[in-house]
Amino acid sequence: MAQLARTVSLLDKRVGEMVGAARRPFLGEAKAARGEDAHRAAFTDRYLRKGLETGLASLEAKSLNMATPGDGGYAVPEAIDQLIETRLRSISPLRAVASVVQVGTANYKKLVATSGFASGWVAETAQRPETATPTFAEIAPPWGELYANPAATQAMLDDAVFDVESWLAGEIALEFAAQEGAAFISGTGTNRPKGFLAYPTAATKDAIRPFGTLQHVATGAAGNFAASDPADKLVDLVHALRPAYRQGAVFLMNSATLARIRKFKDGDGNFLWRPALAEGQPATLLGYPVIEAEDMPDIAADSCAVAFGNFAHGYVIAERTGTRILRDPYSNKPFVHFYATRRVGGAVVNSEAIKLLKFSAS
Repeated sequence: MAQLARTVSLLDKRVGEMVGAARRPFLGEAKAARGEDAHRAAFTDRYLRKGLETGLASLEAKSLNMATPGDGGYAVPEAIDQLIETRLRSISPLRAVASVVQVGTANYKKLVATSGFASGWVAETAQRPETATPTFAEIAPPWGELYANPAATQAMLDDAVFDVESWLAGEIALEFAAQEGAAFISGTGTNRPKGFLAYPTAATKDAIRPFGTLQHVATGAAGNFAASDPADKLVDLVHALRPAYRQGAVFLMNSATLARIRKFKDGDGNFLWRPALAEGQPATLLGYPVIEAEDMPDIAADSCAVAFGNFAHGYVIAERTGTRILRDPYSNKPFVHFYATRRVGGAVVNSEAIKLLKFSAS
């Protein structure tokens, strides 16, 4: 029995050592984590709260965060930057459904095939004639510098209970989301992303319409739905989108437009709009999620107030990793401003994946 007890004790010890080794980070990971933690602590406690910059540049270079080139300010530590990005995804309507890519340069370009490979049928021993090569289009999203400038008093920053990280991340995310919401929908592409409503539209189908032109479905009445069977055009809008893109497609409209559509009923008197079945889930229209975006236009003559599409395939948001913050305690005393900047671009990459409902006669 004594021998058995010693064997069990030895095995327990070995298992404990193995578990401890498995949980212990690798040397490189531990060094990186220490560098990030040191950068985060110095950035928050010394720079944000007190404005002390001594040693911050060297910690910034050693941290995991990729610094953004530029004059003035310091790169936000990765942990805080991820908090900003998480909140942006939760409050920015289009960011939640579009394709978002992180890039290290403003020269990001995407190659898109505008035609497929040619193919055909042949006999088993027949020659295989050469097929036509596909054509490609190069998409370069327009870029702009997004900025926010929240302010706090020095007394707030001196308060140890005040969570400056969460406050700053929330303020920056709110400001960025407000600017992004407008740019991704109707931005001109000059010093900002190009919104999908800034592209030309046509009533022609995908096989005929030029690449980069979105298809619209007319309601049949200028500035309004048709007088009879107004919901029929919503069905036409859904089926204008090819089946391959309907999986993951969503409706996009503002609250005023949604208020009109929520009153539509089918032939049996049932509302076409369905409330969410669970908390945190979107309501649905004709079986597809509805996203409210206040930057979508109101219903008016020739306006495209309703969009339907698979934005993950149709729209790309490109952003450079790293947010920079410049602490400014001088411009607006007694407030301390935190001037935050980030480079963001956006463009339509697949004009077949987004359809618009145009409130026009044709």
